[in-house]
Amino acid sequence: MLQYLGLENGVITLILSTLFLALWKMWPTKKWDPRGQFCYVTGGSSGLGLAVAIALTKRGAHVTIVARNEERLAKALAELEKTRQSSNQILRSYSFSLTDADASYAALEAASKDHGNKYPDTVFMCAGAARPGFFVEEDAKSMQKGMDNTYWIQAYTALAYTKQLVRSQTSGKLVFTCSLLGYMSLIGYSTYSPGKHALRGLAESLRSELILYNSSVHIMFSGNIDSPGYVEENRTKPKITLEIESTDKPTAPDVLAKELINGVQRGDFHIAPDMLSNIIRSSTTGATPHHNVLLDVLYALIGWIGLPLWRRGVDSTVLKHRKEHKDYLATRGFFKSTD
Repeated sequence: MLQYLGLENGVITLILSTLFLALWKMWPTKKWDPRGQFCYVTGGSSGLGLAVAIALTKRGAHVTIVARNEERLAKALAELEKTRQSSNQILRSYSFSLTDADASYAALEAASKDHGNKYPDTVFMCAGAARPGFFVEEDAKSMQKGMDNTYWIQAYTALAYTKQLVRSQTSGKLVFTCSLLGYMSLIGYSTYSPGKHALRGLAESLRSELILYNSSVHIMFSGNIDSPGYVEENRTKPKITLEIESTDKPTAPDVLAKELINGVQRGDFHIAPDMLSNIIRSSTTGATPHHNVLLDVLYALIGWIGLPLWRRGVDSTVLKHRKEHKDYLATRGFFKSTD
């Protein structure tokens, strides 16, 4: 039948190419080894950032952590010292607000001085925060803060680091941490998800551009993380969102840290730490490089069937809250507001 459609040669070529790519991806390659590497971790005082810093320290890396809270940083650095593998490891902490471009540049400058003005071999950007809520209750200030805490808090660090890589004519690795909400979104995340989508766009652009400088870019898309940040975001999270997420168990930071580092070692661009992440990743790939082509086709097929059903369930849950939500807005005087 294919020859009658004029597709025979093209389809055979496509199938053979797909099989070749799948086999090539499974072929063992030299893995990135953090031992002796200078690794810079933002958001390193708690949650995923701290877990990544500990995991890197255990693997023999020189680790610098950056965050705002000096008290938490001191406790985090003490945790790193407990996992030190040798007396030669350089472990440091610095307090900077990374939602500011100048501070992000200054933080990297300060960290580099501990290494003879050498810039990090790898930058792990784990800083960020979420404050879920209803879009109709947001204002210009809260929307800007949402972008600061989801996009700029990593983008400024990436900009400062990339400039220094190019100027010093060295190579390095940029590792972003995103969210499944960088692939899709749902009610309650109107000030969070846009920044995560923007972060994916930045990573896609930089992956292409940094090929010029023999440097690599990676970005992890995870679900909820069992961290102090998750506890804090649940304080403002709408009841509808909590209900939708009620069956989702947050993942321990140390588990995600291991998956993140393993993904960097494999050379994955989009790092998916579990099956659900892989299903959504494969269903929204676009022009993004595949992992294992055959597995990605399987994941995409599961997503093609399952994700529309999931979305239908989400929409049904939201509709059930329509009257309750209207009453909620009324009690807050929303319909009398002129904003």
